[in-house]
Amino acid sequence: TVITPTGHPYVGVDFAKRLCGVSIIRSGESMEPALRACCKGIKIGKILIHRVGDHVLQQDTIYEKLPADIADRYVLLMDPIVGTGETAVKAVQVLLNKGVQEDHILFLSLIAAPEAVHRVCRAFPKLKLITSEIDEGLEAYRVIPGVGEFGDRYFCD
Repeated sequence: TVITPTGHPYVGVDFAKRLCGVSIIRSGESMEPALRACCKGIKIGKILIHRVGDHVLQQDTIYEKLPADIADRYVLLMDPIVGTGETAVKAVQVLLNKGVQEDHILFLSLIAAPEAVHRVCRAFPKLKLITSEIDEGLEAYRVIPGVGEFGDRYFCD
């Protein structure tokens, strides 16, 4: 509670449920500053998923660092570009294996291919997928028209 300049008390915003963010490394890390700006002190975990050889559809989780109490939280899963949806599916499976309820996962992206939206929503019908744009589709597993390699552009590689 704070006293406003007019002398009246204002009770601030409080989250109804416990939140945490989880970024899919590396591009998802670009969304962390905005999350921290609006949710000060929020816990943020990370998941690194790597393609097996040249097989875009074969992926392994090679690193995860998640809050110990993640099963008791609502999770904002962050990845700015979602192409095939395979990485998203793998990341959601990691969260489910840690005890997170499917309906407690909100997948946040900036751009998604329709194929990814269908893939993720069919696999996890209780999950909420939030994106700012659904592009035309995929070409050689890349979102078109898309923005290219988001992580490389954001991190200036």
